[in-house]
Amino acid sequence: MPDTIADLRTPAFDLTGLVGVVTGAGRGLGQGAAIALAGAGAEVVLVSRTQSDLDATKAEIERRGGAARTLLCDVTKADQVTRAIEGLERIDLLVNNAGGNIPEPFVNVTEEHLDYLLALNVKSAFLCGQSAARRMIAGGRGGAVVHMSSQMGHVGSPNRTVYCMTKHALEGLSKAMAAELAPHQIRSNCVGPTFVETPMTAPFFQNPTFRKFVDDRILLGRVGRIDDVMGAIVFLLSPAASLITGASLTVDGGWTSV
Repeated sequence: MPDTIADLRTPAFDLTGLVGVVTGAGRGLGQGAAIALAGAGAEVVLVSRTQSDLDATKAEIERRGGAARTLLCDVTKADQVTRAIEGLERIDLLVNNAGGNIPEPFVNVTEEHLDYLLALNVKSAFLCGQSAARRMIAGGRGGAVVHMSSQMGHVGSPNRTVYCMTKHALEGLSKAMAAELAPHQIRSNCVGPTFVETPMTAPFFQNPTFRKFVDDRILLGRVGRIDDVMGAIVFLLSPAASLITGASLTVDGGWTSV
């Protein structure tokens, strides 16, 4: 039966009472994601391999009145992921954020760099998604996963062959997880930001040629900020997105629209 006008309610973006895990939570977009989840009411489990970064994010969340705890883990190591994430009593939300990039010409990519980025951007997402899904299934309450993809998960770009490959892989992983986990009411989606000014990207923007390359392709005329992405993450994890799974929300200023 369709809703009557009297039945309609604005969907909630509230995450109160839920436990969310954020990987790569010590810096950049991961730190922003953690602050966003806590601001929406979730208790946040901060995951990284650098304790000092985790402590700084935790302190900021608590300063804002939120709740957070830290979990030291190298997300490229299966034994550490299993022990850390599956060891949690409850997981409702996962932001699969840990990742990186080494821009360089395709013909110059070394096997070392290839293996490093495949492990950090793809293997870690698979391992964390798998462990979180196991806990969500065991909990029987459903759940939601957001994978930190990129506009480069939808297009190609010079000097980013490995990064583009890994982000396309992440988009595929998300869709496959959505298809398999739907019977458990676990949703899986991607967020695809454009270039965002973070500690990882700051050195790139010091190159005027690269800065112009980026500025010329973002239709809205500016690079992204971390808080441009925070709302998209909360939306996809929240009840407001309860019928959205297997999707990818680009936050790219129009880069992929032309």
